[in-house]
Amino acid sequence: MGESRAVPPSKKRAGPGLFVTFEGIEGSGKTTQLRLARDWAVKRGTKVLTTRQPGGTRLGVLLREVILGSSSAIDPRTELLLLFADRRQHLTEQIEPALAAGTLVLCDRYTDASRAYQGAGRRLGEETVDDLHARFCRRDPDRTYLFDLPVGVALARLSARDGGARDRIESEGLAFHRRVRAAYRRRAAKEPKRFLVLDATRSTEQVFDEVREDLERLLRAREGRRR
Repeated sequence: MGESRAVPPSKKRAGPGLFVTFEGIEGSGKTTQLRLARDWAVKRGTKVLTTRQPGGTRLGVLLREVILGSSSAIDPRTELLLLFADRRQHLTEQIEPALAAGTLVLCDRYTDASRAYQGAGRRLGEETVDDLHARFCRRDPDRTYLFDLPVGVALARLSARDGGARDRIESEGLAFHRRVRAAYRRRAAKEPKRFLVLDATRSTEQVFDEVREDLERLLRAREGRRR
């Protein structure tokens, strides 16, 4: 995905938007599902912003290049702080204004990714990430889709994609990615009202059918409260 892209609004009244995040280990298909959700929302006539972390702002693009593409070693704490710098700017510049305007915000990764990758994968502790989120972000998603599948299946997908090229985080070992998946599943169990866990071993179409049905229900409920 590229930098944030907003779709022209429909004629529906503005009001509180809907913040939806897409999460999962590398190769889970979350980015494909987000694109399908965007296309569906546009056809529905819903005002929508698609974005990602890191990389949803101009500053975020620069931070993303450092975090994922640096050839130098990055201290895990530095990595986490860079991600929160990206997240804070993203909230201020993109997400909060869009939600205030009644927009459906579809975001590829958010704080749950830091809980999983830096908190568990880098062993910094999920509580460390929770503390930073409480201090600097506070905004929680209205819905989080977790695309879950075994690590071995996910890594095989990565190997078959783009000639097998991987960034700094994708290149981590099997144990790292297993810790990440376990952390995602723990968070989903801890917040079952926010998370919808989807079996990402199924076909793209089967997974999206479930996403679409849930999004439609959430949007209808939000639109009903605006009347």
